[in-house]
Amino acid sequence: MADIDDNIERDAPKADRAGIENLRVLENIEVQMTVEVGRAKITIRDLLRLNEGSVIELDRLAGDPLDILINGTMIAKGEVVMVGERFGIRFGEIVEPEKRMQSL
Repeated sequence: MADIDDNIERDAPKADRAGIENLRVLENIEVQMTVEVGRAKITIRDLLRLNEGSVIELDRLAGDPLDILINGTMIAKGEVVMVGERFGIRFGEIVEPEKRMQSL
């Protein structure tokens, strides 16, 4: 794979090579990924009454795709999967980059 990257850099115009190098700098920046199951609005009274075993209905139906957010911006929809003994997320519908940029 490194050979392909090297060929791309070598064959690209100088301005494009600079862009590729800038992108490489960004590759190591950490971002926060969040998977949102759903949301609910409740009053402070109801919040204070919550205890172990309480249930709050969310705004999603069971089986609906989950929102995948990066730093608070939705980038995709997906579903929960098991990866060994851990939860994972399978990406489904990806939000187009233009729409992602509009929400920033």
